[in-house]
Amino acid sequence: MTTALVAVIAAAIVLVVALVVWRRTQRVVTTPAQRAVHQALHTASLAAVPLRRGLTEESAREAAPHLRGLAGAEALGVADAEAALLAWDGAHSGMIEPFADAARRAIADERPVLVPGDEHTLIAQPLLIDTGAAVGAIGVVTTGQPGPGMLGAAAEVARYACGQLELAELDASRARVDRAELRALRAQISPHFIYNALNTIASFVRTDPDRARELILEFADFTRYSFRAAGEFTVLADELRNIERYLALEQARFGDALDVRLQIAPEVLGVVLPFLALQPLVENAVRHGLGGGGRGGQLSIVATDAGTDCLISVEDDGIGMDPDLLRSGALDAVDTDSGPARTGEAAHVGLANVDDRLRAAFGNDYGLVVETAPGAGTKVSMRVPKFRAGIRA
Repeated sequence: MTTALVAVIAAAIVLVVALVVWRRTQRVVTTPAQRAVHQALHTASLAAVPLRRGLTEESAREAAPHLRGLAGAEALGVADAEAALLAWDGAHSGMIEPFADAARRAIADERPVLVPGDEHTLIAQPLLIDTGAAVGAIGVVTTGQPGPGMLGAAAEVARYACGQLELAELDASRARVDRAELRALRAQISPHFIYNALNTIASFVRTDPDRARELILEFADFTRYSFRAAGEFTVLADELRNIERYLALEQARFGDALDVRLQIAPEVLGVVLPFLALQPLVENAVRHGLGGGGRGGQLSIVATDAGTDCLISVEDDGIGMDPDLLRSGALDAVDTDSGPARTGEAAHVGLANVDDRLRAAFGNDYGLVVETAPGAGTKVSMRVPKFRAGIRA
């Protein structure tokens, strides 16, 4: 093979390689417009993180540089609902004082205010949420007289910030509701269980003091866990341990009449679920499924691995109930001894409460499923994701 032929082949190979690299590069390199959109979305996501915590000095300080980037401004300030400065990012600190006055007027009038200067202009834009109230203001500093583009950018940045603050308030409201529901659930548990537990312990004080002491410790640990102040979520292992305490007290009351069977997959013990989500299901099965007339029965608690989810069920072979009561919303109106009662005669730890908390935490695909019929027992099942971003014990 001649040198010339080798050179031609080498050149052809180089050309092919260059063509392949060029074609791959074309798929990777974007247009300037695409890069601008990507950068804007990235900047917006960075601003959203602190704003989702609400409007505070810390969150405003973290969000201000990103909001300034979105607006394309030389400087940007954030004020609270009282027009007090929370953060200032960029140069032109001499505009801080005019911003305080402009923010006050923008909030009071619920409209933007322009403060012209020799070389720069300040745009004070109120932060108006859906309720119509102004929760603060942002101030955008730009060179010269702002055109329609800059005025529109300031308005859109303010609107975006308001959207994130509304989501923050929604999160806070949901958290307040969750805490209220948890307090209501605790209030429902305490009068029924405490009365029976103390009566059971009292019955052992003279006949079996050692047994009475054991039950007192179980009762103390149960109440300590049930009324703890920390967190709205727990792990399945802790919930099951507290259920064991509860069942120890109930088995002391019912004796051999209460047959408890547990089937728990070890790999799901670390799954996170709402605090006291499982306990009410077990208490409901004992009190309403098995406890009527003191006859007892069998209770099964099963937790299995289902891929990305954990399946948990509580089943009893007790009196069951009319499914129409479930559909009519009378889930919290079952009397322990006499079966279904009229709606409003709340003698029952509410399954509806648990269902609401599961759906609020994980979405509508994760509510309770109840299978029951008169005389056929009751099975209550829940599906809990093994992992959900933002939810931890």
